[in-house]
Amino acid sequence: MGAPSPRCDVELALDAHAQTGESPTWSTREQALYWIDVEEPALHRFDPKTGSDESWETPSQIGAFALCRSGAVVVALRTGLARLRLDEGDYAPLCQPPYNPLHHRFNDGKCDAFGRFWVGTMHDPLQSSGHKDEPPASRLHVFTFGAGLNEKDASAIIANGLAWSPDSRTMYFADTRAATIWAFDFDLQDAGLSSKRVFAQFSEGRPDGATVDSEGFYWSAMYGSGCVIRLSPDGELDRKIELPVSQPTMCAFGDADYATLYITTAAHGISREREPHAGAIFRCRPGVTGLSNSLFADG
Repeated sequence: MGAPSPRCDVELALDAHAQTGESPTWSTREQALYWIDVEEPALHRFDPKTGSDESWETPSQIGAFALCRSGAVVVALRTGLARLRLDEGDYAPLCQPPYNPLHHRFNDGKCDAFGRFWVGTMHDPLQSSGHKDEPPASRLHVFTFGAGLNEKDASAIIANGLAWSPDSRTMYFADTRAATIWAFDFDLQDAGLSSKRVFAQFSEGRPDGATVDSEGFYWSAMYGSGCVIRLSPDGELDRKIELPVSQPTMCAFGDADYATLYITTAAHGISREREPHAGAIFRCRPGVTGLSNSLFADG
């Protein structure tokens, strides 16, 4: 079960009231936290020093994004990938989605150390089909300006948990529906995946978004279990941080020292009386540091 978790005080960073807060991403350049609300739908930028939160409405549901080297943002919308220029607030389409947007949308995405944008999908129909069969898994994709959007040999019904080890030799990828996190050998040069194996499986709670710290430990937001867990490179539970809400969605390290863990949350089916801060962003100082984010190579 791992060693007893050291004390880590969790505090409210932003009472966002998001329906599905997701994808916290620290900008070293701006010293600010970007995040999204899938259903609003909007991209947000939170300044922890002032408490201000700015937002850009998106044309359709947003499932992931990547900050770019140029200062723009690649956004993964239900209707496809687009490039958002924050200063102008305009969107330039990049590619069509690899799925029927009536049935699926993008979900969870991050850049590898070479600046390629990896993005998964999830089955999330706009209207109920009436069918109760398990939906099929969909492939993980990688996007570059030169090669466009290409599928990889990894799939999930609800893609989540993308992260890389500090040396980029291991890639992690989770299926929230299957309550499973996989590990792959990762070839940074050619974006190759091999040697798929189970990294961790859960009987309670479901692994959602994730990050890796500077020691190579994997942090997973456990949706439905009200906690964030830290797993060793061998997949063993190292510690657990309890939260005052039940639906954490993703975590990321930030602040100037990358020693603050920011945690986004969701409010699906949760009454305000039961969980007054569901959909908020929380933070804590767990005693370890994270890694700076790789930016999308758009120039």
